Amino acid sequence: MRNRLEELRRQHGITQEQLAELLGVSRQTVGSLENGRYNPSIQLAFRIAHFFGRQIEDIFLYEEEEN
Repeated sequence: MRNRLEELRRQHGITQEQLAELLGVSRQTVGSLENGRYNPSIQLAFRIAHFFGRQIEDIFLYEEEEN
C-alpha cells in the first residue's frame, strides 16, 4: 500500500516528530508509515485522515497485489 503521508506532512510544514506527537505515536511509526514499511491500524488511519482534513482513500492508496 502506498501513501501520501510524507507529501501531506511536508505541505503542512511539520516534522515527523511533530506529527508523531499530534497523533500519539512514535516518530519511528511515522517514518515507517511514510516508507511503506508499516500499514496503520484503522484507528490510526482515521486519526491521520482527520488531522489532514482528508478521506482515508486520499492518503492511503490501495494497490492489489499481482499473483
